[in-house]
Amino acid sequence: MSSTAFANPEPEQIRALLRSVKTIAVVGYSPKPGRASHNIALRMQQFGFRIIPVRPGISEGLGETAYPNLESVPDTIDLANVFRSGKYIPEVLDQCLRKGITRLWMQEGAEHEESALRARAAGMTVVMGRCIMRDYTRLCLD
Repeated sequence: MSSTAFANPEPEQIRALLRSVKTIAVVGYSPKPGRASHNIALRMQQFGFRIIPVRPGISEGLGETAYPNLESVPDTIDLANVFRSGKYIPEVLDQCLRKGITRLWMQEGAEHEESALRARAAGMTVVMGRCIMRDYTRLCLD
């Protein structure tokens, strides 16, 4: 493994990140209750986070207005939580950078190492290949 390989923050840093976040944009949110993006977004909402669904073609999700992309969200986003396939992540990262989003979380299966390194080089906090709900329950529900 080269020295330029991506490494996630330490558990204490992930805990601090999750405790500092209030509004999460869920990129690739699914309105279908059987999908991971729906279930994880719902659980995070139940934990007290504001969830903004980001998916073209839907107008709402979990009682919130949905948006087709990050740039169309009028509100401040504390963290972009990505459920899209890795091939879409460079464009999601570009949207984060244009919108000034400083925290990017790529769920398990939604990974793109080059984008993770690029995001970190741009000053973003990046978590990749981990489940936000699992980390929240493990690290923040003491």
